[in-house]
Amino acid sequence: MNPPALTHSTLMKRTTPAILAIMIAVPTLATAAVDFVKDVQPILEFNCVRCHNPKSTDVEKNDAPLLHTKAEAIRGKRIVPGDATKSKVYTTTQLADDDDKLMPPSAEIKKGSSARLTMAEAETLKTWINEGAKWPDGVTLVARKKEAKVDNAAETLVVAKIAKRIGENSKEKTEAEMKPYTTTILGTEVSFDMVPIPGGKFKMGSPENEKGRGADEGPQREVEIAPFWMEKCEVTWNEFQLFMYPEEEKKASVSKNLAPELNKLTDAVTHPTKPYVEMSFGMGTDGYPAISMTQHMANKYCQWLSAKTGHFYRLPTEAEWEYAARAGTTTAYFWGDDASQIGQYCWWEKNSDFKYQKVGKKKPNPWGLYDILGNVAEWTLDQYDPEFYKKAPGANPWNKATKPYPHVARGGAWDAEKPEMLRAAARRASSAEWKRQDPQLPKSIWFHTDAQFLGFRIVRPLKTPTPTEMQAYWNNGVEKDDARLNKAD
Repeated sequence: MNPPALTHSTLMKRTTPAILAIMIAVPTLATAAVDFVKDVQPILEFNCVRCHNPKSTDVEKNDAPLLHTKAEAIRGKRIVPGDATKSKVYTTTQLADDDDKLMPPSAEIKKGSSARLTMAEAETLKTWINEGAKWPDGVTLVARKKEAKVDNAAETLVVAKIAKRIGENSKEKTEAEMKPYTTTILGTEVSFDMVPIPGGKFKMGSPENEKGRGADEGPQREVEIAPFWMEKCEVTWNEFQLFMYPEEEKKASVSKNLAPELNKLTDAVTHPTKPYVEMSFGMGTDGYPAISMTQHMANKYCQWLSAKTGHFYRLPTEAEWEYAARAGTTTAYFWGDDASQIGQYCWWEKNSDFKYQKVGKKKPNPWGLYDILGNVAEWTLDQYDPEFYKKAPGANPWNKATKPYPHVARGGAWDAEKPEMLRAAARRASSAEWKRQDPQLPKSIWFHTDAQFLGFRIVRPLKTPTPTEMQAYWNNGVEKDDARLNKAD
């Protein structure tokens, strides 16, 4: 189920004084005038002028308008100074991929010789036009060819090195060898617990007569899940901040007199930019779940943790998450269908004091997982698709991400208004609205400042994946916001 977005009044009612103080303290960023030569000219030359210039065959064959000078652009009404909504040089970049009028052309995108404007480029173009389309006298644009996109060889090498270390450390080969274990993160006193989840089959989704059922929870589908370990509790700030602030990790390693080479592998993993607000929003850090990270940031944490520990970690698939949450049960909640018992197992609106709580304080599910329902919603690997259950494969289904939004979060959270939002089958789709207060342009690929209900927990499959598979789990390539896709969510 994907609950409706909170209204401003509801959000303010639930916002603690500490959070309000932080929200008020965030400064409003002043917007400087767009510099044509620095900011706009490259966008037009790489994306527009290479076709719309006097030497272009497109101009000769199709009478396409010219864009190499301001006079020509205005004459052809490609630019209407002061109004981007009437300027085709902007509006045609916002069309769907299959629209014949899309610019750059969709045919070129498919061939790989072009690409859609990024959100930042589109917003820069829009702002420049709305500011009056100031174009310095005497500036004539020339066509420039985009460089072909190349694979990130450095990232591939890093993953290969991490995979080698994992291969040297992972000893369990059969399900019978899987035992609960505790890992202390090297160089620190921070530890986390993993519990084995046996392989098996279950019915994913909910029956049509289940109270609170969403249309996206069916049809129910029996699927088979391979064995894995899952973190006993949600990832805490104690664990997560070691990744967020690499300098603190280095200081801890020095204090423990660890060999410098132990940090070389984790240093090579891309770390997040420094957040511009205090990310716990005053709700506490020691023993509390980490929140407000993007799925990309959660994926990169898993890569960092894998490099740090020598075991392969990732986010659970949506099917793995539901299988583990149900723990062999078939009822709406893992304790049964009686929602009145929810307070024994979950933090939600009626008992959370409008904020998340320390992990592991409620009763666990039958497989020993704490806060699997309630406290914070939890990221999964999957792209959200309301129709996915109809076409999901029968073994280890995973709907791989192909766009920035929406992805699936599971389990409900401390702000859930109804018990039904915490059912094992309930689904929640991510949205660009989760970055509404982010003042950066382009929006951060690391933080969902408006998703203070969102966290995650990690899994470790019994079968260690190949380096190529690891790369796919940790780097889905769709972390950058895209304004056109956002509109559809």
